[in-house]
Amino acid sequence: MLEKDLLPNVADPETRVFYLKMRADYYRYIAEFHPERDDCAEKARWTSQEASAACQECLPATHPTRLGMAVSQAVFHYEILGQTSAAVQMAKQAFDDALAELDGVPEEHYKDVVLIMSLLRDNLALWTTDMQS
Repeated sequence: MLEKDLLPNVADPETRVFYLKMRADYYRYIAEFHPERDDCAEKARWTSQEASAACQECLPATHPTRLGMAVSQAVFHYEILGQTSAAVQMAKQAFDDALAELDGVPEEHYKDVVLIMSLLRDNLALWTTDMQS
């Protein structure tokens, strides 16, 4: 449904980004449990890159969907690919970019933004400790 109906027919850039993120997350979840992990991980990688590029193109650094994509992409690199330093770099960049624009966050998104930024910060603390061990 996502591939055949939703993505090909979406006109709104924000909705397109949401669907791309959904597809990337879907492949990441499959990669966690599928016996052919490498193939699923590769699909997760390219869909994650496509979703991330779309986020950066049309959403501000503080948009909840963009921040959520950053969390997903960093978790993918940490959990599936075992690339802790890449995960830390992605999470830190997203956190720093959002922090720089935090004053301009619309009130209706503020709680979501702060919550996702907290998740980024918590992951950074965990992964940085993991790198030092």
